[in-house]
Amino acid sequence: MAITSANQLELLQTAEAVAREKMIEPELVIEAMEDSLARAAKSRYGAEMDIRVKIDRKTGNATFTRIRTVVEDDAVENYQAQLTVEQARPYLPDPKVGDEIVDQVPPVELGRIAAQSAKQVILQRVREAERDRQYEEFRDRAGTIINGVVKREEYGNIIVDVGRGEAILRRNEKIGRESYRPNDRIRAYVKDVRRETRGPQIFLSRTDPQFMAELFKMEVPEIYDGIIEIKAVARDPGSRAKIAVISYDNSIDPVGACVGMRGSRVQAVVGELQGEKIDIIPWNEDQATFLVNALQPAEVSKVVFDEEANKIEVVVPDEQLSLAIGRRGQNVRLASQLTGMDIDILTEEEESKRRQAEFNARTALFMEALDLDEFFAQLLVAEGFTDLEEVAYVDLDELLSIDGVDEGTAAELQARARDVLEAKSKAALENARALGAEDSLIEFEGLTPQMVEALAKDGVKTLEDFATCADWELAGGWTTVNGQRVKDEGLLEPFEVSLEEAQTMVMTARVMLGWVDPAELDGPADDDGDDATEEAGA
Repeated sequence: MAITSANQLELLQTAEAVAREKMIEPELVIEAMEDSLARAAKSRYGAEMDIRVKIDRKTGNATFTRIRTVVEDDAVENYQAQLTVEQARPYLPDPKVGDEIVDQVPPVELGRIAAQSAKQVILQRVREAERDRQYEEFRDRAGTIINGVVKREEYGNIIVDVGRGEAILRRNEKIGRESYRPNDRIRAYVKDVRRETRGPQIFLSRTDPQFMAELFKMEVPEIYDGIIEIKAVARDPGSRAKIAVISYDNSIDPVGACVGMRGSRVQAVVGELQGEKIDIIPWNEDQATFLVNALQPAEVSKVVFDEEANKIEVVVPDEQLSLAIGRRGQNVRLASQLTGMDIDILTEEEESKRRQAEFNARTALFMEALDLDEFFAQLLVAEGFTDLEEVAYVDLDELLSIDGVDEGTAAELQARARDVLEAKSKAALENARALGAEDSLIEFEGLTPQMVEALAKDGVKTLEDFATCADWELAGGWTTVNGQRVKDEGLLEPFEVSLEEAQTMVMTARVMLGWVDPAELDGPADDDGDDATEEAGA
């Protein structure tokens, strides 16, 4: 087939038809045609030649040209497409490196094989353009709800026709045991859109928490308008869910707005989610209040919040325990997901027993260490004293405020406590030396004998050893492993050394050893310390 005036306009007509069918730009089709004709010409004139084809967008006339580029004398690699400055002088008046010599060559006739090859090139380029168009279209729809029609099922996965492409709903993204037949209509959440060699892959989900959030946005105008915000969502797909909402208009109840008149709004969402029960909870910036709301319908007696460990301990009446935990731990699990915190639930009886055990342990400590009778030891514990350090170094007036304690008794208590602590420090120091702790570490300011003993037990015996420690290795912290928070015990954590204190001590040791400039103590922390701190606090 030769490119003649008889079929020049046919090229443009074909490009227009293909572009309309595939919903892509005609320019992309014409460029694919130019590329295919250039490849056919190379097979005729030589694969080493740089042959280019330009199709006139108005007439359809195809122009074939050969391009030769001027390069440095020692840079010629392809004599069919490159030439030196000297070789270019017959063709150009003042040739320079980078100039191009353009020669028109006769159009080629496409034989059967060449025509088939050209067709394959065009089809491939058109498919690529179609995939790019689909990706750009659906990329912006990630995070939204899409409607489609079920085409078929493959190994439990549902292939969905979403208009200008296909999407996949994997079996683990379906709710419970829901099943679909071809031509069933389906609504799902666009979880991800990926560009892959075989075309854009559109992944749908009906179990993602954001699917429920988007459904509420569709059913509740106040959410769509931004008057009410969904702060958190937790789901056990097909069974139960919790959603936390807040209203930025004091005249609008966020929970009531989401429920709707006679439950119409929430029931529309429940129906789409195969009967999934939904607890709508008012969000509160106070963590304890929010947690109490999240554990509904259970009643909470007391909340103890450990901010450093990102953990909450909840005390409930004995008869409320099963309700607070829920069937198979569902209620407390959803509450934990909703608040982003680890939750421990205790009954009032369990909490009372634990407090009694702590009381007895502290009483026994004071009786043995300070040689007190049980009544006096219990009196100290009841007044809030928890260890010997508090008794030894507390302001004397605090001891005098206890009924029945005079100045002489208070002084004697402190003297006994200090004697015990000094004896413990002496024993710890002797043990640390026996373990190999050197004077440079023992005499380091900020470390007590008990701290040095703990370090020596773990192999930190010199100031150099101490200086190589990261702050989180000393103070401890939390890391996230497979989505679960895991505690990292610090060597000095029993002595309540904070990350900041550990970092200061380590940096001071490095300065003393000459590893770090003293100015860095006032500047930003070293990179290793920062990274470790971030990991420990993750």
